Amino acid sequence: MKRKTLPKLLYADAKGNIFDHPFLTMAGMNGTEAVLPEGVELIPLPEDSRLFTIPDTPPIAWDGKKHAFVTVEEIREGRRTMKVQAVSAFMAPGYMRTLLPACDYGKKKVHLPLWSYTAVGWDEETERFVVAASRVDANENWLPKNYDDRKLDPLVRKRLKEMPDNRLLEQLSRCAVDYHCFAAKNLFFRRWEAPLPTSPVCNSRCLGCISLQPSDCCPSNHERIQFVPTPEEIVELALPHLNEAPEPIVSYGQGCEGDPIMQADTIAEATRRLKAATSRGTVNFNSNGSFPERVRMLCDAGMDSMRFSMNSVQEEFYNRYYRPVGYKFADVMESVKAAKERGLFTMINYLVSPGLTDSEAEVEALLRFINDTGVDMLQMRNLSIDPDFYNERMQVSGRGIGMYRMLERVKREFPRIQYGYFNRTRENFYPEGLETSWPIKGKKR
Repeated sequence: MKRKTLPKLLYADAKGNIFDHPFLTMAGMNGTEAVLPEGVELIPLPEDSRLFTIPDTPPIAWDGKKHAFVTVEEIREGRRTMKVQAVSAFMAPGYMRTLLPACDYGKKKVHLPLWSYTAVGWDEETERFVVAASRVDANENWLPKNYDDRKLDPLVRKRLKEMPDNRLLEQLSRCAVDYHCFAAKNLFFRRWEAPLPTSPVCNSRCLGCISLQPSDCCPSNHERIQFVPTPEEIVELALPHLNEAPEPIVSYGQGCEGDPIMQADTIAEATRRLKAATSRGTVNFNSNGSFPERVRMLCDAGMDSMRFSMNSVQEEFYNRYYRPVGYKFADVMESVKAAKERGLFTMINYLVSPGLTDSEAEVEALLRFINDTGVDMLQMRNLSIDPDFYNERMQVSGRGIGMYRMLERVKREFPRIQYGYFNRTRENFYPEGLETSWPIKGKKR
């Protein structure tokens, strides 16, 4: 985006009203350092995004007159002075943030909810909000505009009437209606990717788990499933979806459960039955990959793709976030290799945060990881967590090389690595033009 002037600082008053500053410039934060956004990483705020305030947290801006970053605690308007708070963007899916909001967390009194926080400013030239981000997936199926609850409710009632004894369907009706899970809604719309939660337990204790949090932390976004569905319940839901939905995917491993690898036997049996009943659609497995032998069994049962979640490919930082119980980082590495060796489309659910993800050490480790595993795709998912809390727990200090620069470097070393945000159907595992598929500037491919 070519511009003559840099975007202006955004700030909010105590009531949440948002203003742009007359002369202070928008800043972002990489790790623990305030920085000026580079022109290449500033894009218009994507449609369907949202703006949030960060309570009791004053913003940091660039003061061109002083040639320095300044903390803006108060704004004077006429005769009155008001305290202000920082503003953050929560972007529509498919976009990876490149900078965190620039603010002084020293006075923050609350643990921020489990959302991803992105630097945002106001561009006077175009009169619109801009964010520090890059689009990494052109699939527009997951945009909020595609999920109209007025059409959903009658479908939920219809499906529940068709399968009154299916506990899994009852669980997913809550996910769709109460938690507004897009994947669960897809099940009732009978389209695209639908979820198959199976596990009430997990062997990780993730800092940013969206279904289980300690009482003194932020509330979880979802309540976990309380039972293990039978293979019959799984197939009853999944088979019609695979047979009838456009671009059909069914995925084990969802936000409303622990890790499905804990129920590998049940999942393997359900998957064998699905594969015996239909050749249509894609069966995907999202997991922490903590048991390589179970991963091999699931591959042999007929999985088409697997996605393994990692916040870092360095054992030290992986352990600090996932806090594994009864498994090691080496087990995850072995599982990724096993899935690829079995011929599955293999992805990393890469939970990214500027400052750690683009650190020199992480980038070097990522290049080795791609070389050693042959992984096909990096899903560049914005980690939903309080940025200050995460940086403190990961002991991040200083800044990285820049997220956009990190993406360029990895793509230069491994031209066929795919960036994305969403799971794919088998027909789209290996699209044409992989070497030039990023950055994404156009509409849905």
